[in-house]
Amino acid sequence: MKLATYNNRMRDGELVVVDKNLQTMMTVPQIAPTMQHALDNWSECLEKLQDVYKKLNAGILEGLQFDPKKLKAPLPRAYQWADGSAYVNHVELVRKARGAEMPENFWTDPLMYQGGSDNFLGPADDIEVLDLTYGVDFEAEVVVVTDDIKMGTKKEDLNESILLIGLVNDISLRNLIPNEIAKGFGFFQSKPASSFAPVFVTPDELGDSWDGAKVNLPLRSYINNELFGAPNAGDDMTFNFKDLIFHATKTRNLSAGTIIGSGTVSNLDRSKGSSCIAEKRMLEIINSGKPETSFLNDGDSVKIEMINNDSENIFGSIDQKVKLL
Repeated sequence: MKLATYNNRMRDGELVVVDKNLQTMMTVPQIAPTMQHALDNWSECLEKLQDVYKKLNAGILEGLQFDPKKLKAPLPRAYQWADGSAYVNHVELVRKARGAEMPENFWTDPLMYQGGSDNFLGPADDIEVLDLTYGVDFEAEVVVVTDDIKMGTKKEDLNESILLIGLVNDISLRNLIPNEIAKGFGFFQSKPASSFAPVFVTPDELGDSWDGAKVNLPLRSYINNELFGAPNAGDDMTFNFKDLIFHATKTRNLSAGTIIGSGTVSNLDRSKGSSCIAEKRMLEIINSGKPETSFLNDGDSVKIEMINNDSENIFGSIDQKVKLL
């Protein structure tokens, strides 16, 4: 099943069920007015939403034309957005480029930060920035959306806790990061609003490409319509989503609608390209002593999508431009 949020000019938008081919969508106020309402009442809403989905796919129901430009982020705001860094080879590469050793526990204890979740961008919204010297970068990631999960839940009991899966562009302002990290208090100014692909999907939509804890498909990123990278999201993922959720629930409960991010998807096979500009710049520094690829400029476009083995665009595309204010 595929779900999205129509931009009806209200803060939380209106929940829509989207057909499998991303051609039509239908509002379902009689079931759930918003995505968060559906997540809060998942056991009550699931079967009814699935019925609408089946009828849309069968052509029994006539919906509105699917248009990503008329959509908000699937969750326009969330109670929690916790982003991990599951691809430790990416972290190791970044540290190597600046001559820093990586602590050994990075391989056994996930990195995670709590991001701003009160204002997410839709799939076609501009990346607005006040100053290009901030170093505007994209980060292509996979995310999962959880049910209510109690603190201390065992990993083996998390099988039914992942309700939805999606894609995010975790936008980073690279030149603001060093000063914030040096303070030892985490990201804030360097992490503006993230943007999401048009639809969240239930795990069954991924078929064999979902193994219960990670997605085994390439995540494609384009800059100005040129392929930048297509690393496989299932390869070299040191910590899978169950690991990340287990880490997050060590000291707190998670509420329905919590979004957990994978961190920048990265493969040891560098021929697959990168999922952010920073990684490519680090490789350039290691290879030639200096970066050659610039960060994003005013008017540059970023496109992120995941295509399955049947050549279907699973989540729809994040397709946005940088806009200097």
